[in-house]
Amino acid sequence: MNYVVSLEDVDEQGHRSVGGKGLALSLLARNGFNVPQTVCVSTQGYERFVIETGLRERILLELSRKEFNDMRWEELWDASLRIRNMFLTEPLPDDLHTDLRVALPSWCGNKPVVVRSSAADEDSSRASFAGLHESYVNIKGVESILHHLRLVWASLWSDAALLYRQDIGLNAATSLMAVVVQELINGQRSGVVFSANPVDPAQLVVEAVHGLNQGLVDGLIGPDRWLVDRVTRQILSHAAATREQAVVPGGSGTAVESLPPELAAQPPLSDEEVLTLAELALRAERVFGKPQDMEWTIRDGELIVLQSRPVTMIDPGKVDDKRTWYLGLRRSYENLKKLHRKIEGELIPAMVRDAEQMAGQDLNALSDEQLAQEIRRRKTIERQWDTIYWEEYIPFAHGVRLFGQFYNDTLRPTDPYEFVRLLGATAMESLERNRQMEELAAMVRSSPQLREKIMSGAHLDTDDAFLAALNRFVAQFGDLSCAVTGFVQCSQGPEGLLRLVLELASHPPVGVAAHSTSVEALQAAFLNRFDHERRAFADDLLQLARASYRLRDDDNIKLARIEAQVLTAIREGQRRIEERGPSGVAAELVGEILDTPQSSPSSANGHAQRTTEIDQRLKPRQLRGQPAGPGIARGPAHTVQNAADLLEFKHGEVLVCDAVDPNMTFVVPLAAAIVERRGGMLIHGAIIAREYGLPCVTGVGNVTELVKTGDVVTVDGFLGLVTIGSTDLS
Repeated sequence: MNYVVSLEDVDEQGHRSVGGKGLALSLLARNGFNVPQTVCVSTQGYERFVIETGLRERILLELSRKEFNDMRWEELWDASLRIRNMFLTEPLPDDLHTDLRVALPSWCGNKPVVVRSSAADEDSSRASFAGLHESYVNIKGVESILHHLRLVWASLWSDAALLYRQDIGLNAATSLMAVVVQELINGQRSGVVFSANPVDPAQLVVEAVHGLNQGLVDGLIGPDRWLVDRVTRQILSHAAATREQAVVPGGSGTAVESLPPELAAQPPLSDEEVLTLAELALRAERVFGKPQDMEWTIRDGELIVLQSRPVTMIDPGKVDDKRTWYLGLRRSYENLKKLHRKIEGELIPAMVRDAEQMAGQDLNALSDEQLAQEIRRRKTIERQWDTIYWEEYIPFAHGVRLFGQFYNDTLRPTDPYEFVRLLGATAMESLERNRQMEELAAMVRSSPQLREKIMSGAHLDTDDAFLAALNRFVAQFGDLSCAVTGFVQCSQGPEGLLRLVLELASHPPVGVAAHSTSVEALQAAFLNRFDHERRAFADDLLQLARASYRLRDDDNIKLARIEAQVLTAIREGQRRIEERGPSGVAAELVGEILDTPQSSPSSANGHAQRTTEIDQRLKPRQLRGQPAGPGIARGPAHTVQNAADLLEFKHGEVLVCDAVDPNMTFVVPLAAAIVERRGGMLIHGAIIAREYGLPCVTGVGNVTELVKTGDVVTVDGFLGLVTIGSTDLS
């Protein structure tokens, strides 16, 4: 069977065979459109692979371990990682491997190509799948094509794609993936044309940038934008972009370069070229029978259509779409580096200072009223740190996941969690804590008299070496009761620690498990897969993952120290009540003790009160941008300056940001509207806003500087206006 299909051989029923992109390209070619040289690896190739290797059953098993709706995002990410590794490590069936190795080089030789996803249910007017399935630009050589083919197949089962299919009611188990392999066109100017403006169907839209289309599609480069009347073919408006950069082919993948002044000074298109693109889009609309958004490029004056798909239109009557978030929690490498600096440089030292300050306070010297105030203060501090834990420390854990996927894509290990062994090669506070606990256990193990004293509850001598070591341990790590049992059982005090020590002392010390391959050998095997330039990045990513792995452990210990100091103050209040009776203690203190919750005073849903810097300088009341999603909404702005801000996002806020990328869209179901600095109707923010029926305005210059978090803003997605301050919507 031939698994590589040319565009000429695709019939009109080929949607299930070559997917949405493949079928669209075939129809364009048949109707005389100039498209790149393209072949498709059919869905039959995908099916042959997953059936022959048993992957289909293994995938279904992975996803049936638990009810899908009950899976936490971490569980879903883990399942997706395992599935991805299956695609990377299973050998291709002989007939499929032979067909691909013969057909692909005979078609493309050593020319660079683009490897695109083309799922059978992808790119319909119902759902865009924008940014969920993977595509790769500037791929060279058959082995690299085959590797990226596997990655595209695996992206059918990413956490984002699975959640999205569930959200829109598609059955992931019946989904199929074809792959489009397309000649890379190194165009000097590129863009997209919408045959019908999703906001105003009487218009069409042309957007263009210098360089490759990847800059526009990924939201890296803001485009020039033209509106054209569909009937008269007159250009209605031209919104110029700030032209500073262009995306070009790099050594591997793409690179961003500065535009020379002569290109930056002129629009990517002439008026004549805009109208040529408008006619081309309307012609495509007639071919497909529905409005199209079409990607194109111009190379040496030649206009080439890269792909075309139905426009995701908006239902004007849709006013309330309450969906759950559908993207796994993700953070880019650069965002993780910034978060790492903040955690290590600011948060951890502040957390330690708070714990040490509380530990050094003499509670016995406080009056009842002062102790009540101190308990309240400590509870407040604990709640604040618990909020920081969820909003800062938890997201940083993605450093491990980012490295894990990168490691597996590079080495294709049989064990998808092999990478974890590399992460323990750094000092972790829990290991130091355990080492000190073992020292305590060794002292008990070597002294039957000490063991008997502890078991009988007898008081230890104040000059006892064990008591001194125990006190040092508690001072450094707390008594562990909060961390082990939760706040409700914190009142047991160091007795819980002593029971742990006794348990340790009852057994021989356990050594570190031996492995056939050392950590040093694993690290060398990983880093040696890269040339000098990429090796530096790989090592940086490894060190970031190690910090993420270590801090994910250490932050729990440091939070337990804070909780232990809350408990210490509560215990002091309880002691006074027990000694004097409730009537002999200030009512304020009694009330504070009685008000202590029977669960942790902190909450995963709690949040520190956000402080907002109000800019008192004069600023414009109304900002103008591009209407990218119809509707009108008002709410408090939530301006995202860095990725950490995302986790503070609240329902009903207006998302204001530089640009929405696929890693940010998990907050979109909470948003009342979206406002972006970067313009374009094919960037992810605009596409996702249209799918959710949210008002969206893009291309608002300096919006993240002009709109502060907490400002009330009104977003008019019909006119492309953002009004700062209260507005009567009646």
